[in-house]
Amino acid sequence: MIIGVPKEIKTNENRVAVTPAGVAELKKNGHHVYVQASAGEGSGFSDEEYERAGASLLPGIESVYAASEMIVKVKEPIAQEYGLIREDQLVFTYFHFASSEELTHAMIKRKAVCLAYETVEKADRSLPLLVPMSEVAGRMSIQAGAKYLEKTHKGRGILLGGVAGVKPANVLVLGGGIVGTQAAKMAAGLGANVTIMDVSLPRMRYLEDIMPTNVDTLMSNEYNIREMIRHADLIIGGVLIPGAKAPRLITRDMLKTMKPGTVMVDVAIDQGGCFETSKPTTHADPVYIVDDVVHYCVANMPGAVPYTSTLALTNATLPYAIQLANKGWQKACRDNQELLLGLNVIKGDVVYQGVSDAWNLPLTDVNEHLETTVNA
Repeated sequence: MIIGVPKEIKTNENRVAVTPAGVAELKKNGHHVYVQASAGEGSGFSDEEYERAGASLLPGIESVYAASEMIVKVKEPIAQEYGLIREDQLVFTYFHFASSEELTHAMIKRKAVCLAYETVEKADRSLPLLVPMSEVAGRMSIQAGAKYLEKTHKGRGILLGGVAGVKPANVLVLGGGIVGTQAAKMAAGLGANVTIMDVSLPRMRYLEDIMPTNVDTLMSNEYNIREMIRHADLIIGGVLIPGAKAPRLITRDMLKTMKPGTVMVDVAIDQGGCFETSKPTTHADPVYIVDDVVHYCVANMPGAVPYTSTLALTNATLPYAIQLANKGWQKACRDNQELLLGLNVIKGDVVYQGVSDAWNLPLTDVNEHLETTVNA
């Protein structure tokens, strides 16, 4: 198969979808890999490294899309890329369709095969291609929150861990999944008082066992959230419904009950955000203020640490990319239920429930597209 790795063009996105080591593995399996010149520079990988690994360099993004049967990316295509995507072309990337009606309709129109990292799902309901970036984003959420709590950034002017004779900050983490767990660990390690909220009692029992003593667990419901936000200095939104819009857990009216300078970091912004007042921001302009509450809603947080993020992402995605390249997407998805669940839009049809529900679009049975090849 001919595989293309374009340079990411989303604002301040420095990650790349495949490392030179990944190129070498794809070449070993008999595939041809085109990499856009300078695609890896932001992550610390030179064109020379890609060439040594066996990639062919192409000068522009247009030529990469035009030459390739499968495009492997990091972030969802943006408007400048829509017209480059061809009918029947396989695009393997984070899509987050439930947060963008424009992107959803664009991919339906292009009649591409859209396989989303974030909905590839194992039998135990874990999300193997979302986990590494959730780990990074969860840890980064505390770094960002600590920074914007500083008075120079309009925060409360509070140090997360406090000092002798001064109480530490109160950190509230909404969601006990990968993001929430990593955020709680980081905040606890810095000495903050942490409360992590979730709707699952088994998950909270697990967290109670593994977390240090300065982390408490609390059932997530509207009453408890309203009580906790009044005392929180930093709030992390880390809730996730795979492939669907994130639930809005903090509403606009709740902001008035918070202390001025409270910081909210919405890690769920890729899926629409879990705060009513959230809107996507960028690393270049990461925060805004509503009712004296600082909002940090960067939609590609791991892009700020691209070397770590690229290696972590490729470690997870490469085995799946090899399956898709070796077998073709239809057979790979028939053989592997995990990949099958990654299919969101196929040749103009929405085949994933969460995307259908988000935009009230007809849902097509994914097997209709897989059976075409079988019966041919």
